Parts: sequence; C-alpha cells; structure tokens
Amino acid sequence: MPATPQTHDQPALSSKIHDVLRETWGHARLRDLQEPAIAAVLAGRDSLVVLPTGGGKSLCYQLPPLITGRPTLVVSPLISLMNDQVASLRANGVPAAALHSGLDPAEQREVERAFASGELKLLFVAPERVLAGRLIALAREANIGAVAIDEAHCISQWGHDFRPEYRSLRLLRERLDAVPFQALTATATPRVREDIAAQLALHEPEILVGVFDRPNLTYRVRARTKLDEQVAEIVRRHRGSGLGEGEEGVIVYCLSRKDTEKLADALTAKGIPAKAYHAGLASTKRTRVERDFSMEKVNVVCATVAFGMGIDRSNVRAVVHACLPRSIEGYQQETGRAGRDGLGAECVLLHAPADLARWRRLIEMPGMDGDPPDPSFVNAQVELLNQMHRLATGATCRHQALSAYFGQAYTPPEGAGTGCGGCDICLGELTEMTDAADVAKKIISCVARFAIHAEENGAYSGQFGARHLVEVLAGAKTKKVEEFGHETLSTYAILADMPRDVIGACVNQLVDQGALGRTPGDMPVIHTNEASRDVLKGVRDVRLVRPESAPKKSKRDEASWEGVDRDLFEKLRAQRLEVARERGVPPYVVFSDASLRDMAARRPSTRDGFLLVRGVGRSKLEDFGEIFLGVIAAHCTAEGAAMDVDAGAPASPPKRRADDNPDLREATRLYAGGAGVDEVAATTGRTRKTAVELLCEYIERERPADIEAWVDAVTLAEAQSAFDEAGDARLKPAYVYLNERIGYDTLRIVQAYRRSRRAPA
Repeated sequence: MPATPQTHDQPALSSKIHDVLRETWGHARLRDLQEPAIAAVLAGRDSLVVLPTGGGKSLCYQLPPLITGRPTLVVSPLISLMNDQVASLRANGVPAAALHSGLDPAEQREVERAFASGELKLLFVAPERVLAGRLIALAREANIGAVAIDEAHCISQWGHDFRPEYRSLRLLRERLDAVPFQALTATATPRVREDIAAQLALHEPEILVGVFDRPNLTYRVRARTKLDEQVAEIVRRHRGSGLGEGEEGVIVYCLSRKDTEKLADALTAKGIPAKAYHAGLASTKRTRVERDFSMEKVNVVCATVAFGMGIDRSNVRAVVHACLPRSIEGYQQETGRAGRDGLGAECVLLHAPADLARWRRLIEMPGMDGDPPDPSFVNAQVELLNQMHRLATGATCRHQALSAYFGQAYTPPEGAGTGCGGCDICLGELTEMTDAADVAKKIISCVARFAIHAEENGAYSGQFGARHLVEVLAGAKTKKVEEFGHETLSTYAILADMPRDVIGACVNQLVDQGALGRTPGDMPVIHTNEASRDVLKGVRDVRLVRPESAPKKSKRDEASWEGVDRDLFEKLRAQRLEVARERGVPPYVVFSDASLRDMAARRPSTRDGFLLVRGVGRSKLEDFGEIFLGVIAAHCTAEGAAMDVDAGAPASPPKRRADDNPDLREATRLYAGGAGVDEVAATTGRTRKTAVELLCEYIERERPADIEAWVDAVTLAEAQSAFDEAGDARLKPAYVYLNERIGYDTLRIVQAYRRSRRAPA
C-alpha cells in the first residue's frame, strides 16, 4: 500500500515550499511543475516527473526532506553526478552524502551512520548498490520520507539509454512499499513513461510532463564541410574573456572514438585546448576529463555520447554535433546539456549525407555473439534515424519541429520577433537561393558529364566523391582533376564565383532531397537518378539555402545581458574560480553564471542586498557574501559605477523573522535565556549546524552585549585576534591562523558577533 498521505493546508504548504526555496537556494519562484512534483511527495503519492534537462528535476526531490525532516534516498547512475549534486547541496547548507565505490570502508561506515541517525537529508546511491549490504535496513532505520529514481528512462528497454541494473529497482519498491517513489527523467515518450511506471510498480502515480522546449537554446543546422574549422569558429564565439581559464564550456559530440581524438588534436593545434572522451579510455582518464571539465580546467571536450549524464556543469554555452545524431530523443538529451543555468546557449548540428550510411552500418552490425540484430530492432532504429534526418534537413522552425515530435504544441515567446527568434530558420540565417534551379542543374550536369567523359575515354568509372565534384565545379587545378582530364569538361569552373563550402552544402542538400544519389560504404560516390533527370527537365523543384556569413544573436540571449556590467561579471567569474579551486568544488557549485550576471547587474553593497541576488540563500550568504561584496565594491569604486541597482527583484529581502518562523522564535526564547547550542538543537529537533545558524541570526538581530553563554572570554579574544589578522570575509584563513584550535562553529558565532557590533543601532 502507498504511504498514508500527509495532511497539509495547501496555501500554508505552498508558502512553506517557497520559504525553503528562497532560504536554501535563493530562488524567488519555482519552475513549471516543480511545486506539484514536490507536493506529490509531501502527500505520500508516487509520481513520474518528466522535465527537460535544465528544467529543475533535482529540486523536486531535494526540497521535500527540508520540510518533512525525513531523508530522501536518491538512486543515481553515475558517481560524478552524485558527487556534484552532493557538493551543490552542501554549498547550500543541506546535509547530503553519497555511497559509492570511491569511498574507503571508514568513509562508507560514517556515511551509513549519518544516514541512519537522520543527520543527512539526502543520500545518493548507485542502482547496483540499492539491494546490497545494509541499505534497506538503514533506510528503514532512518525513517526515509521518499525514494527518488533519477534518470528513470534507464529502466525502460524502449528508452534511449537502457541499463539492465535499473531493473532491480522494482525489488526496492517491494521492500519499501510504504514510501512514496518519484521517478524522474528528461526525455520520455508516452511508451517509455508507461514502461517506467510498470517496471517500478508505481501506485497510481501523478504523471507530470513538462514542456520539452528549451527557449534559452538557439538551434542551428549546417552542412559539414571543414569540420575542424567550423568547430573552431563556434568555440571562439564562447571564449569569454579569452584568458584561458574560467571560460565557457563547449561539448562536441562525435560518432566514433577515432573522430573524438582526431578533432581534439586538430582543435588543440589551432590553439584551442581540447580533450577527447570515449568509452575506450581508461576509467581513470575518463574520470579525469570529466572532473577537469566540471572544474573548468578543460573547457572543450570532443566526446562520444558516453560523455553524458554525469555532466552537470551549468555554463555549457554550446553543444556541437559533428555528425547527425542517432535519434531525436538523443539529440534532445544531448543538446539539453547546454544552458542548464537558463541563460542563452547554442546548439549546432553539422551533418553530411555520409552520416546516414555510417549509422546504418552500426545499426546493422552483428552482436557480441556474432548473430545479426533482430530485423524489427533494425527497422525501429532506422526509422528513428530517418526522423532525425528529416528534422535536420527540414526548413521549419527548429523549436516547433522538436515540440511537435514530442506531441506538444509550440507557442513562440513574446517579443521573439519572427517565429521563435531562437533558431537559424527564424533568425533568417539561412538565405534561400533565388537561383537554386540553375545551381542544381549545373551540379547535376557535372555529375552526368563525369559518366559521359569516362565512357568516351574508356575509363573504368565515371563516378566520383563529393569533394572531387566540388573541386571541378569551383575550377580547382588539382592532380586528380588533371589526371582525369576534367578541366576539359564544359562544367569545369561553372560555379567558380561561389565559395567551395557553399558548393559542398548545395551538393549535400541535393542528396538529402533525393535529387542526387550517393552510394553507401567507406568511399561513397555521387551519381544521378530519375529525380536528377526531372530537375534537369524542370519538372521537379529543389530548394537550396546558403548560410549567412555570421550567426545572429537571438533576442533572448541579448536580453539576458541587459544591465549587466560585463567587466564586473568577468571579475566575479575570476573570484568564483579562485574560491572553487580553494575548496575543491566545481565553480558552478559556488555560483552559477546566472547568479554572477545578476550580481553584476544589481551590484549590491549590503548583505540584505546580496540576498536579493538570484541563487543566493542563507548558507551562500554566510559562506561567500563578504568575498563577492568586496569584489563588487572595489569594482564600483574604481569605475565610478552605481551600486544597489534595482533589477526587478522583490522590494525587500525575504529575511527570516522570529515572529514568522517557529524554529527561530523558539530558538530566540531559548538563547535569550542563555541556553546552549546542543540544548536548542535537541529542543527544536534540528541538527547542531542549524542550531548554530539560528544562534548567529539571533546574535545579529538581537545584538546581545556579550556572547559568554556560547564562547568563553579567552576563546573570544583568540578568535577576534585571528579575524583581525586574517580578515573577516572568510572563516578558513582564521581557522588556519589558529592552527585549527578553534572550530568553524565557534568562528561562525564570533563572526556574527563582530557583525552585530558593526551594525547601526
């Protein structure tokens, strides 16, 4: 039976959810479907949540335990993903940990103890560990409030990333039947959603399917001509300050392991440091590349799709596909890794007709046992591939086409201009060629001339690849052109006034439209067909487009920079990188780019003003407020820039007050009577860390004459001297200065006392 629903007054519950959201994560509002997903857990109901990458799935299971006080067990497929989420949660003051093979026995025992005792709010585990050891017993001992299955599409054989180990999760459901289960994924067709619910035996689940469209992404499709140069141009659009570190992330997806290494080497040779990533690398090397990318030590990774779910870096500003993706589901998932922070990012697909043949060969390859694949599997995979090909070669709005595939209507955002305002079609980047029929006839005629010339001269073959065809049409004087005598053809140099990459793009478009044929295999050649003859006769229309010389900025991307002091933003990024490396966490764990842009627009001068910044909660205010406020103040003083700019946020910071927060009200009463931290923790049912935070708030608000009830005079004097020498901004310098003799909790209390002494009466 499902868990007994908890009774909540809905307005009060909604208010509580938003209070926790603001206090912990520093966000003023929830995204679509987050509140009903959270409410389902709090009501003890099973749920299936489908939100696009970057749509805020993780908050749906991270927030409930902060209201119920009961921990959530999270099943996650990758260690790197677990570790990043744990780091982010801890940075926001949420006790969390992960159990995985990277822990030594002592660390594992400590995590298990903390989980069983209720100290942790979230515990992350891999699917293969959920039925191993004492985990089920520990979950019962901890009185968990929910189980969250992240990347739940992995449980379905109809999903694009099926993982057999996820099948064991049904047993977890059976053994924790009274606990609400929440299955979450970014991409799931109706068939996959049904399979997830069936495989997990969800009890009448709340099905919540978000909008698949990602309005902050700008989609572009281009013919692949000179891959390394095309990718280099895209990367250079995202070089940030050009300082080499702290720049924006770019992921380039390639079809094969060899492709990743070749492209990474080519980019590095062009002065763009890049790393290859694929399943053939040693696990230690794969882990290092993932970690370096998250830590912003590496900003460009050329990878197979193996580089996927573990990537949580929020400032990936471009995802490039160097080959046609295998399916629209895969394309949606992979492009979704761009712009996870909600800011503008671009997704560029570079493709050529050869991609279809390469994928067909992979789909039809025999299995490990040497047996050919099941014909129904081949047919299904080929159809997915053909759907992706139609999307890439279509001339309709990319956002609209993606939404339609997932069965959703698309409504362009207000102020987007023509169409979506966020794809190459609607931005007018692809210009339709008015002389398309004439250009097509010249290209087809040249292909036909190859065959005629070969027959007249007794040559073995009159068929050639696309590269040679382009060279003849452009009038190139290559050894191969001269060897075959193609400089004598009437079509030689017939398109000499057109750039070669445009000629190549036109050839590809004619193949895509069926107006030319292309043989399969490793050395494909171009040939004419019945449709070619119809084009020459003028009874078949063709459409050819050519890209503009430079991509255009989408209005949404421009709007995200409105009011932002870009010089200050770069200084804040540099400070973020320094703090992140000092603490050994990815920079986005400290603050996202969205938070830094908001800081650079608001330019707050006070702690209360800093709380208004997007993504700043109480914990981050305490940890980072003084550091970043110092950077802002120094910049504004040096540049004469205004501070405390109104950027459209709430009129006042949502500070906790004793009269509207029961925990703080009770803590205030106890602390005013001289109660100790441990006594307050026990009385309020909160952790010691929370009790310390409540004490710091009490001290700053009530400004007691002394703090002898919590810090003796000798310790206070030592801590005061340390802060005087090391500075008030951060705790660690004072902690090190004192040779670690005074703990962080005591230093926090002293720090709050010093602030209360400086505050105006």
